[in-house]
Amino acid sequence: MPGLKEELMVFVMAVISGAIVRLAYRCIACFRNIIRHNLVAIGIEDLIFWIGSAIYIFVQIYHTSDGSIRWHFALGVVLGAVLMTVFLGRLEKVYKKIYTRKKKDFPQKS
Repeated sequence: MPGLKEELMVFVMAVISGAIVRLAYRCIACFRNIIRHNLVAIGIEDLIFWIGSAIYIFVQIYHTSDGSIRWHFALGVVLGAVLMTVFLGRLEKVYKKIYTRKKKDFPQKS
């Protein structure tokens, strides 16, 4: 039976895994903003993303807890995704503040 330290490390790895999956989806969303896609392309991208995410999470479960799904691993993945969403939202607010201040302080000459 694993000790508390090992279980904590499994939880931390789950949080990191959830954050990585969320960050990967944000990268796909940014790519979609740069290059417009039709609905079929978006559907194919999402299918590939979810299959890749499932494989990644499965491999993480296999490596951290020998393939047994534990409630704290699932909780850690969700917590990691939520924390990454909050972090990205705050990062976006900072970016907007900097960008609008820069634009306001240095007006464009015409």
